[in-house]
Amino acid sequence: MTSVLFDAQGPRAKRRNVLYSVLFLIAFAGVLWWVYDGLNSKHQLDWVKWEPFFTSSLPWQTYLWPGLQNTLKAAFFALLIALPLGALFGIGRLSDHRWMRMPSGIVVEFFRAIPVLILMIAANAAYSEFTTISSDVRPLYAVVTGLVLYNASVLAEIVRAGILSLPQGQTDAAKAIGMRKGQTMRYVLLPQSVTAMLPAIVSQIVVIVKDTALGGAVLTFPELLASVRPMSANYGANTIACFTIVALIYIVVNFALTSFASWLEGRLRRAKKSTGAVVGAAPDGGLATIEAPPVKSDGTRKV
Repeated sequence: MTSVLFDAQGPRAKRRNVLYSVLFLIAFAGVLWWVYDGLNSKHQLDWVKWEPFFTSSLPWQTYLWPGLQNTLKAAFFALLIALPLGALFGIGRLSDHRWMRMPSGIVVEFFRAIPVLILMIAANAAYSEFTTISSDVRPLYAVVTGLVLYNASVLAEIVRAGILSLPQGQTDAAKAIGMRKGQTMRYVLLPQSVTAMLPAIVSQIVVIVKDTALGGAVLTFPELLASVRPMSANYGANTIACFTIVALIYIVVNFALTSFASWLEGRLRRAKKSTGAVVGAAPDGGLATIEAPPVKSDGTRKV
């Protein structure tokens, strides 16, 4: 039996795949045992090293929660600035005017090519040399600046790709009813491209959250990962336990972001299927919205 995409496996191929699966599981179990035995032999799995996280709130109140707050604060401000800035540069790269398209392209390509760590270090040096910002908050400013410059450039490309992925007929239809280019972008292209861009935007948000750790490693920014060193020193060199707890916190935060994005994307797609708004010309020369009849359960519209 064959399929459009591939030939169905025969008896020998099925037996071979089962054998490969069994061998992989054995090898994977061997690696897990090797890791467990190594940690156990070095007493990294002793309960005394994990006990502070389960029996006391001091590690959470003193180290983990303040570090998580700083991580989320830096990521929030970076996203708050980078998202509209990236949208602006992404739309600018699609402009018909060369004086807008060329500078937007240069800025995006320049900052996208520089590692975010270098941008953080350069921002920290610039704030130290040319501003009077206190050294206590300077690392936060430097981390946010580096994240904004790099991620705004990446988001600009996401926005540009999302808009270009739409069929040309959308633009032609908008022109046919007399929309100007700005109106076409605001009312037709951007609303439709948001759903397509959402997974990539969320992936970039996850990158922003994780990249805050670079500020802790180089600029002494007291973010979540930077809390491992003092916490480990204070609780008997339980480095593995500290890194594991911090990694789990990162997983929970990023999983919450992706889950929210999946819910939002599904809601947007359902909203598009359930409405049929048509944009036309109003008598006063503006834009009028004509709502189509709602959709019934069988997929037809009520008249």
